[in-house]
Amino acid sequence: MSNLEDIAGIAHEPDGKPYGVVVLTHGAGGNRESPMLQRLCDEWARRGWLAVRYDLPYRRKRPKGPPSGSAAGDRAGIVEAIAVCRDLTDGPLIAGGHSYGGRMTSMVVAAKDADVDVLTLFSYPVHPPGKPERARTEHLPDIAVPTVFTHGTSDPFGSPTEVRDAAALIAAPTQIVEIAGARHDLASKTLDVPGLAVAAALRLLGRE
Repeated sequence: MSNLEDIAGIAHEPDGKPYGVVVLTHGAGGNRESPMLQRLCDEWARRGWLAVRYDLPYRRKRPKGPPSGSAAGDRAGIVEAIAVCRDLTDGPLIAGGHSYGGRMTSMVVAAKDADVDVLTLFSYPVHPPGKPERARTEHLPDIAVPTVFTHGTSDPFGSPTEVRDAAALIAAPTQIVEIAGARHDLASKTLDVPGLAVAAALRLLGRE
């Protein structure tokens, strides 16, 4: 059976028995060591959840560079990661990721290839920068689980209006966490991005 080592996963453990598990992955140019993923997992663990950040299959094969022709394999890796983490603890499972990793996870959820309780998407790439005609939203109507979008208002991959329109396609409750002034990396000097994102997911679970 697969384990965390097989999915290149790192666990952030809470004090006491976890309420559930959170499974997060990185964007196209990143890896599991993304500062944002680390902060998010720290926040989830502080709230009493087991949080796992992991590398997508393409990143396990090479330390740098974007994914190239690896989407199907990356989605299979997400299915495996969710299955591994489902066995780690009882309780709900929340899955998602940043940019490319979130998009791939949303496609897995839309295809019903994995069972999750909440989907959490960070800087969802609604379209490539400067190319709004190339929308990456065709699968969103097939998502049937509550979904959080955490998005910078200055993100070139999608304006606030475009993100709201994308969220409206999902046939389940959604929350949109707008990070004022932030770009694709969701960096903010004034807002607690992990805290806001975690709180939104917990609201969808009825846990806050």
